[in-house]
Amino acid sequence: MFHENGNGEMGLSGIPLGTKNRYLRMNSQVPDDNDDALHQQQQLEDKRNTTRKYVIACAIFASLNNVLLGYDVGVMSGAVIFIKEDLKITEVQVEFLIGILSFVSLLGSLGGGRTSDIIGRKWTMALAAVVFQIGGITMTLAPSYQVLMIGRLFAGIGIGFGVMISPIYIAEISPNLTRGSLTAFPEIFINVGIMLGYVSNYAFSGLSVHISWRVMLAVGILPSVFIGFALFIIPESPRWLVMQNRIEEARSVLLKTNEDEKEVEERLAEIQQAAGFANSGKYENKPVWRELMFPPPALRWMLITGLGIQCFQQISGIDATVYYSPEIFQATGIEDKKKLLAATVAVGISKTVFILVAIVLIDKVGRKPLLITSTIGMTVCLFCMGATLSFFEKGPLVIGLGILFVCGNVAFFSIGLGPVCWVLTSEIFPLRVRAQASALGAVANRVCSGLVAMSFLSVSGKISFAGTFFLFSAISSLAIVFVFTIVPETKGKSLEQIEMMFQNEHESQVKEMELGDVEQLVQNKTGLTN
Repeated sequence: MFHENGNGEMGLSGIPLGTKNRYLRMNSQVPDDNDDALHQQQQLEDKRNTTRKYVIACAIFASLNNVLLGYDVGVMSGAVIFIKEDLKITEVQVEFLIGILSFVSLLGSLGGGRTSDIIGRKWTMALAAVVFQIGGITMTLAPSYQVLMIGRLFAGIGIGFGVMISPIYIAEISPNLTRGSLTAFPEIFINVGIMLGYVSNYAFSGLSVHISWRVMLAVGILPSVFIGFALFIIPESPRWLVMQNRIEEARSVLLKTNEDEKEVEERLAEIQQAAGFANSGKYENKPVWRELMFPPPALRWMLITGLGIQCFQQISGIDATVYYSPEIFQATGIEDKKKLLAATVAVGISKTVFILVAIVLIDKVGRKPLLITSTIGMTVCLFCMGATLSFFEKGPLVIGLGILFVCGNVAFFSIGLGPVCWVLTSEIFPLRVRAQASALGAVANRVCSGLVAMSFLSVSGKISFAGTFFLFSAISSLAIVFVFTIVPETKGKSLEQIEMMFQNEHESQVKEMELGDVEQLVQNKTGLTN
């Protein structure tokens, strides 16, 4: 009979096998040391998948407010055709109706920064949804232009809250390696909203003039309803919790959004260090608004980067292209309303499809390469659109080229300047000023959007559609220079590491300047000696 050996027993040959030389009965099961390792690996993989799904779900729910902005941009491009006919309003009133939302939303963005510091990121998103619902219902039932404008007022404030807070929240809960793609989710949902707005225009354009635009606007209320359900799923931002000294709650959230417990403790320590520095004696008597008005050099560079990229996103004309796409396509030769609205659907599809390209690439190739590609492509498409309208008469060729270049412009926008703008603004600022500095960026974005939206038809009437596109092309070329010279790469770094990068860059510049001054002084003294 075969005996198990391993405790100093004798083998068949009488030779002691020792504790490490074991053999079993032939009919017994051989233990596999790899089983435990495989089981642990499977557990880690399951935890990784669960964590990834949870973070993605949080990013999706946090981005729902951005559907509201996108839907408004898309639906108003078509709804205004019927509003103008139903309420008998002028072209100037149309520009004011469309553009006022951008200006009003800056009030929401300004208030949203401070509000999110007080009540938290999560409940600021809830507030945004409630305010928008009030505006949406008012617009849907509006019997006159004046009441419609009151509804736009509430809707704009709600959108301002939502657009500002979503990227910040997502950046603060996301793991470092996927933060770029997740923080771009709000831009995806803006594009989804735009496409849904275009589809809504096309779907309800067959209704009566009095009913059609009301149904189009009413559909936009639905996303804000889903946000109410999201509040039961998404957690509060761990960085906000640390700022409130709720450390255990922050650790609990980080354990849900990170795969490795060791990484959780490291991130928590980084956040506590950043929060402790923000609350240290250096800043205790200095309000955030004063720090933003009179920023130290490193923060000044952050503000130039964040506000600059936000401005370039809008003054390159993207909202004009989207809001007034029916008028632009009409200038190429399309006359039928149904065909105009169908052409705008192609714009929405292009904008939505290419944002997915950005999501795949933003954490692989980085923020800056996407921005450079985006701004160069937009410049070319805008210039070609101006040339097409200048040198060709209306007809099938101009219609085809017009649709191609407009779709090309929004496609290049979607792979870079659209999503990366919000990613950068949400990740470059220090924890203490992040919400309010990001709010300033959103304000800059909305002001520029409003100026473009409220002046596009008037400017086009003065210098033609072709001249306006040449102007946008020139501005877009300046954006290329800005990205090359000012914007840093932030791929793969934690939010705290990004803050240190700006600080270290400033310190190295100061040292280089001091070294240069010393060298100049030495040269001057040498010259005097000689």
